Parts: sequence; C-alpha cells; structure tokens
Amino acid sequence: MQFFNLHTHKFTNQPEVLELVNQYPQEFDESIPFYSIGIHPWYIVEDRVEADLEIIESKLQEKKCLAIGECGLDKRSKIPFDLQQLVFEKQLALAEKHKKPVVIHCVKAFQELIEIKKRLNITVPMLIHGFSKNEQVAKQLIDNGFYLSFGKYLLQNPELEYVFQSIPNNRFFLETDTVEEGISEVYALAAKYKKLTLSELQEIINNNYNTVFSN
Repeated sequence: MQFFNLHTHKFTNQPEVLELVNQYPQEFDESIPFYSIGIHPWYIVEDRVEADLEIIESKLQEKKCLAIGECGLDKRSKIPFDLQQLVFEKQLALAEKHKKPVVIHCVKAFQELIEIKKRLNITVPMLIHGFSKNEQVAKQLIDNGFYLSFGKYLLQNPELEYVFQSIPNNRFFLETDTVEEGISEVYALAAKYKKLTLSELQEIINNNYNTVFSN
C-alpha cells in the first residue's frame, strides 16, 4: 500500500491508494471496496436511529467495513446535544462489540469526548478525523489514547505545521475528506513538515494502519 486515505467522501479508484470511504446507512454503495459507516451528528433522524443502527451492525460484520463512523459530537449542529451523545454512545457500543476502530467527527466537544471514552472504557482505537486544533488539545487527546488524522486543515492552515510536528509518529493518519487535492499531496506536505522522505512516511502510516486495522 503506497497511500492510505483515512477519510474521504469520494472513491477515486486509484490502485496505489487504499481509501476508507465514508458511507451513510441510508445511502450505501456496495461497489466501494473499503469503507466506514456511521451516523454523523449532523444527520441524526431521531425516529430512524434504531433502523440505521441495524444497518450499521450488519455492515460491521463485513470484511470490507474497516471502521464505524464518521460519528461523534458537534456543538455547532442543530441536533440536540443529548441526542447526539446517545447516538454516539450506541455506535461506540457496536464498535466494542465488533472490535472495529471509530472515525470521529468532533467540534467543540473534546472534553465530552474524553469523558465518554473513559466512562464507557472504550478499548477499540478512536481516530479524530480532520484535526485542526492547537498543540495543547492534541497532547490531551494523544495522552488519552486517541489517534489524530490530518488533511484539509494541514493543507489550508500553515500554523498546523508545528502541531503536526509534535504528534508522535505512531499516532497519526492522513486524509483528504472533501478537498480536491489527492492524498499524495497530503503525504508530500506531511513528509516535508516531519522532515521525512516519502518512503519513510509511507512506512510509518503503513505501520499505524496495521496496528489499528489489524482485526
């Protein structure tokens, strides 16, 4: 595997890239080789939650499903926060049951996220996608066992260079999310920031992939 894209919303079908394509229960595409599936905190429909969870649980048992998500907490969302938390915790229970990593969307709720991980004693890997915060938040998350994934904001915000440099090499991933740039461009910038060759960076991410997605 030359490139691993932890989180994208579009399948580009490049042979050198393993893409973890984000899928939703009600808009599922069987043709996608590898995917994550979850209920995003923006798109919770209260009277459909149990039906969505049933679909998610059935997909979690397929080899093509590498993770649950993206799911999580977003204080900017119009969905009531207590409902978001309930739906998130139900998905974490499925992740634990089926031993799948969790791709997390988190906006202005990192303390709550850490509290939930501790309270529920979550043992599966938890990955924050699209990380864009400061070094202090990054360290707190790393210290609490989270992985951080960088992409869109790494490309758009030069100030993230120093945050990214501070992340231990065994605790990060790279992604494209919704940007037009390809994963190879994210890798190139990440290698530059970490002062690594491309092959050194590829080896680090491949090792992280094997650690997190070895189930």
